[in-house]
Amino acid sequence: MSSLRNLAIAAGLQPEWQDAAGSRQTVPDDALQAILDRLGHPSASEKQIGDSLAAIEARNARSPRFVSVDMGDPIPLATTVSGNAELMLEDGTTQSVAIDRGMVSPINKSGYHRLEMQGEVIDLLVAPRRCYTVVDALPGRKLWAPVVQIPSLRTDAPNAFGDFASLAEAARAFGARGADALAISPTHALFPADASRYSPYAPSSRQFLNGLYGDPSAFGVVSDDPAPDLIAWQSAIPAKLARFRRAFSEVFAELAEMLAAFRREGGDALERHAEFDALHAHFFATTGAKGWQHWPADYHDPASPTVRSFVAEHAEDVTFYVFLQWLARRDLDVAQRAANDAGMAIGLIADLAVGMDPGGSHGWSRRGDLLTGLSIGAPPDPLGPDGQNWGITGFDPQGLRESGFAPFIATIRAALAHAGGIRIDHAFGLRRLWVVPEGASAADGAYLDMPFDDLMRIIAMESQRAKAIVIGEDLGTVPDGFREAMDARAMLGMRVLWFERDADGFVPPARWSPDAVAMTGTHDLATVAGWWSGRDIGWTWDLGRKSEAPDEAADRARRAEDRAALWSAIDTDTPQPAPDDTAPVVDAAIAHVASTPCALAILPIEDLAGLIEQPNLPGTIDEHPNWRRRMPDTTEALLTRPDVAARIDTLNATRPA
Repeated sequence: MSSLRNLAIAAGLQPEWQDAAGSRQTVPDDALQAILDRLGHPSASEKQIGDSLAAIEARNARSPRFVSVDMGDPIPLATTVSGNAELMLEDGTTQSVAIDRGMVSPINKSGYHRLEMQGEVIDLLVAPRRCYTVVDALPGRKLWAPVVQIPSLRTDAPNAFGDFASLAEAARAFGARGADALAISPTHALFPADASRYSPYAPSSRQFLNGLYGDPSAFGVVSDDPAPDLIAWQSAIPAKLARFRRAFSEVFAELAEMLAAFRREGGDALERHAEFDALHAHFFATTGAKGWQHWPADYHDPASPTVRSFVAEHAEDVTFYVFLQWLARRDLDVAQRAANDAGMAIGLIADLAVGMDPGGSHGWSRRGDLLTGLSIGAPPDPLGPDGQNWGITGFDPQGLRESGFAPFIATIRAALAHAGGIRIDHAFGLRRLWVVPEGASAADGAYLDMPFDDLMRIIAMESQRAKAIVIGEDLGTVPDGFREAMDARAMLGMRVLWFERDADGFVPPARWSPDAVAMTGTHDLATVAGWWSGRDIGWTWDLGRKSEAPDEAADRARRAEDRAALWSAIDTDTPQPAPDDTAPVVDAAIAHVASTPCALAILPIEDLAGLIEQPNLPGTIDEHPNWRRRMPDTTEALLTRPDVAARIDTLNATRPA
């Protein structure tokens, strides 16, 4: 093996990987070099490779700052010595522990502890062995939940897009009808000054909220916006920001003490986020800069005198963005309380995006946490021959280790602060990320190993503390042993109707994995009605997208075969409906998914309502109205429609409260 590949492996890269077809693929040397350089390991010459290897070996020889173990297991240390160490438990109590040839006896108290020995301090996580589960929440029950895209929700108020007040109304309506949870789209902070940045999966920060989801009507500032079927973000966002500004100016005096307390609680992290939003608004308006990398150099460092001077001169703007965070948090808390008060055992299930925009708040204020010069995505596969570059970045595994995993812990806590569960998007990223040098093709990427065991233990710890269930999105090419590791931690996988097939056709409900949630679809897939009618095929060929079929006729012929297979699996007693007769198929599909042994069934509201169109079409920008579709009515009105009420009756009969 070449010295370059030895360096790649030492740096956590996989020079070889297995594709979706099971074939071994090799990463070209020039791609490895480009990625290694961006990870801080120069590799253009044999000398640079040798120096980089020596630096990694020296780093690995040092005692780790963070060690995690499962409760009841002995604790291995990076030493072979014996002696004594002082253990400080998270509750502040201390005790002496013996080290026997580098091993500490098991500690039967979970938590984030500290171990001090020979002048070195190690952060020690003793984690519960599994996450909090549906069985913990409601023993002996099978539950159901809708999933909603927050902006799509309507209320009687003429809002241009749904917000946390709309979410609270939806929680009350679904809770009153037997749902025990409500899964939601990501609520992460975006870029409020840039109305073109409305995708919930490319956030500025995952540790703060989308301030646009707050409700200023509580301060008498109501909307008179139209409520079209498609959200006009370019006009809707500035209009709502103007209402926030009006509310802020009118109520600031009476909220001053409350905001001051909120700022003290939020600390430096909240201040840096609000400062970023103020700076971003300033430079976006004056220069069109999309991210901090395009600001003048003096503004790149949050601690620079130039930035501190800007913050002092624009103190009111910074406070305004603090106000947006305060209001959003208040209103999301109201939504979770509404869910619980309506009888939901779990309440909201938050959605954690896989990464962040590198030009956002987190990248500006704590760039050492993140991969620099690398985007994350997916390797080439039969459905995406060129691979996928998502244009976002993720946590740097070495940065996590050096920070004692503080950024990851904060991210999980932020997601669970207002929820009874969490869905982790692209959960494979807990084990490995497909990283691509900025500006390169996705095919020029490689897998970067993540500290999987540490991350899984942190998730289990935070899940148990918050009494929140955990769902991992495990769709696609599954790494070896990944689902087994999920099962061991009681992290629920996702089983989606369209993918539950074998050589004999669609898998019967009884054979679905109980260690997963059952779903009719996701926001990225065709709705049941859209699939049955072939609407997704229409989009594929209308937009000239890639397809496994040679032409549209062949695509539709294959769908006709799939329709027959699905109908024979979900309803054998009645004749197969025509492609444009979607209602009975939606009914049968929901009954099919509800009857699985999965502890939780999650149904998109689009399927409950029998809608044709899906919220998002992956791989498109503005060719498809992604994240713009509204529901046809208020949630309460939708749920009283006879067809929707009948589907909910089916769910409650199969999964009784």
